[in-house]
Amino acid sequence: MLPLSICVGSSCHLKGSYDVIELFRKEITARKLEDKIELKAAFCLGKCGCDGVSIKVGDKIVTGVNPSTFKSIFETEVLPLVH
Repeated sequence: MLPLSICVGSSCHLKGSYDVIELFRKEITARKLEDKIELKAAFCLGKCGCDGVSIKVGDKIVTGVNPSTFKSIFETEVLPLVH
């Protein structure tokens, strides 16, 4: 199972981490990937100075996640690891 952690530390919280969590949750459910992706919250991924919310896909930290970049990040960073 692929671990997918969304930062919910103060900086990412202010940048909209709750909305990003909901986007990932809905996309995972819509694609029926609940048995392949474990969605989790992370306190801080150490990328507070970057734009957008930080996520960790497996061992890779990806920054700049927001509602407008979410779809492309999901398709390029997450999907290749579960198919």
